[in-house]
Amino acid sequence: MNSPTNGQNRRPISRIFLTWLICLVAATMLIVAADLSMAPTSRPALWAQSVSAIIISVVALGLWGFIRWCRCWRNFRRMLLGAAIMATLATVFYTEEYWRGKRAWDTYRHELEAKGAVLDWEKLIPAPVPDDQNFFMASTNIRIRFSKSQTEAQTRAATNLTWLNPSYNDLPSQRFSRTNAPLVAELIMVPMATPTTGSVASLSVRLDDPARAEKIQNVFQATLGRSVIGASSYHFSEYDLSRLQPAWIYLATDSTPSADDLTNLIPPNVATNIGQLKLEATADPKVFQVKLVSGSITPAAQYLAWSDRLAPDFDEIREALKRPYAMIPGDYSEPYLIPIPNFVTMRWLAQTLAQRVQCHLLLGEPEKALPDLTLIHDICRILEHRPTGKPMTLVEAMINVAITGLYTETIKEGLRTHCWQEPELATLQAQFKEINLRPYIDEAFRDERVHTVRLGERTNFEKLLTGELFGYNQKKLFYEKLGQRVTYGLMPQGWVFQNIRVATELNQKILDALAQSDEQIYPKKIEQANLAMSSVVEHWTVFRLLASIAVPNFTKAFQTYARNQTGANQAQIVCALERYHLARGGYPEALDALTPQFMDKIPVDIIGGEPLHYRRTNDGKFLLYSVGWNETDDGGSGNGSWDVKTGDWVWQN
Repeated sequence: MNSPTNGQNRRPISRIFLTWLICLVAATMLIVAADLSMAPTSRPALWAQSVSAIIISVVALGLWGFIRWCRCWRNFRRMLLGAAIMATLATVFYTEEYWRGKRAWDTYRHELEAKGAVLDWEKLIPAPVPDDQNFFMASTNIRIRFSKSQTEAQTRAATNLTWLNPSYNDLPSQRFSRTNAPLVAELIMVPMATPTTGSVASLSVRLDDPARAEKIQNVFQATLGRSVIGASSYHFSEYDLSRLQPAWIYLATDSTPSADDLTNLIPPNVATNIGQLKLEATADPKVFQVKLVSGSITPAAQYLAWSDRLAPDFDEIREALKRPYAMIPGDYSEPYLIPIPNFVTMRWLAQTLAQRVQCHLLLGEPEKALPDLTLIHDICRILEHRPTGKPMTLVEAMINVAITGLYTETIKEGLRTHCWQEPELATLQAQFKEINLRPYIDEAFRDERVHTVRLGERTNFEKLLTGELFGYNQKKLFYEKLGQRVTYGLMPQGWVFQNIRVATELNQKILDALAQSDEQIYPKKIEQANLAMSSVVEHWTVFRLLASIAVPNFTKAFQTYARNQTGANQAQIVCALERYHLARGGYPEALDALTPQFMDKIPVDIIGGEPLHYRRTNDGKFLLYSVGWNETDDGGSGNGSWDVKTGDWVWQN
């Protein structure tokens, strides 16, 4: 009695299982075909492919069952009714979310525009400037090298261009090891103090002298000469170390020491950071040699000779900088399409010039360093989008800040060693007086707000969130991007408006933290704005997607700006102090003594707007400092370091 019924139940189950197997085989074949079109390194793991095949087969089986179910008119009619209800609910939902989001964004937009905010990208698009007055159109070399490539043709042109090629591949360098270690000094044991031979780097000292190690190390320092770490982290030396004239050091002692007994006289690393010294015994038990057994350095004269080949390129840039405008021709219709300067070129050029200055100072040629310093100062105009300063990206503004910091630090060493004379000091002081980074920082954040609004528009929003807008997601296959496309494609337009509102509100907090009426920075206001932004971004919602991507880390930007602008202001004052010292034979008791002969106006501390702190020290030098990011006068603590968050920002000569 039960057999027919059981047979009838088994047949549908067998048919369903067979259909699923067919779907599984088809899904597996599709995945295998997709794998063959991918590079082996980018193929998913086997377990991921197996799970995907099972999921696809189950979905296909469900679709097959649904089609069979719909073959019944009653079921089909029920489906149509359910679909109509769902469509109605979806329409109501999308309409309500659109109205709510659009109303919220329009209300906030009108509030900002009533305060004078510009939120239309079209108002930032610069008008064309005459080619014969535009820096970027001065020559083909400049147009290619100073503009970031946006097409494959531009990339090829930049790669093939030999003019101002940003590379240090052929930089001359001396590398020392045990096989080619130059002799720095000979230590000669004598029974009594012996007069020096007349060499400036020779010494006679008793071996039991408590100050013997310091005296001997001073001889090493004088023999090796000065050295500096360049702006690109290369090491430069005053002398050609492959041609050293070794020092003779006479050690008076009643016994003959071993090499181990003398190791405490040799520092593990030379004070100039050139490399490691090694004490070695010789065939004569009374003579020991000190050799430079490791290190890599470039003599200053060799670096200058190597970089002199760029002199025609530098002259071409100087001539182009005489033009009043600096606007890259291109498409400004969208923020992500605008042409921008080549930051690699800008950084390399500034570092190369700074290293030339450092080498000139090592060789005692400060007057030859001035043209290179002036060019570092002038190339910042390339980043300023003259004459309008718009549109200004935050990256451009911060590269300008970084080059200014490099310019200041490069001059600082010359000021510390008092190598600049009145003509150079007056010129440098005038250049520092021109440095005002604040307008470009402010404009960058205002323009970032407009970027946020523009990028939040529907045509760009999906591409921005998936990474396609800036090319981050271009290499993914279609089915890999399908999930994101579906997710963001179904997002209500009202949610997009809510994202724009939240992101713009956060950007406005940054602008509200700025003092629009002066050039001061108030760190506490900036920190409060940063906390407000962090609390919003850290708590994820669908309304904060754009904010998490488009709102920059502004605290770090303001800290760097404040530090470098303070350094430039301090350098301007120090130039005046050095001029005062040359004219009067000493430093003044107060900064007010610099006006009006040496300065028209003394810059104030941009942290809070109070005067910079200054005092003359007991050794005839001076201490000049800002209260720093903590807004607290720590009495000049900081020892010249640039600790951004704690301590004072000190300039000590």
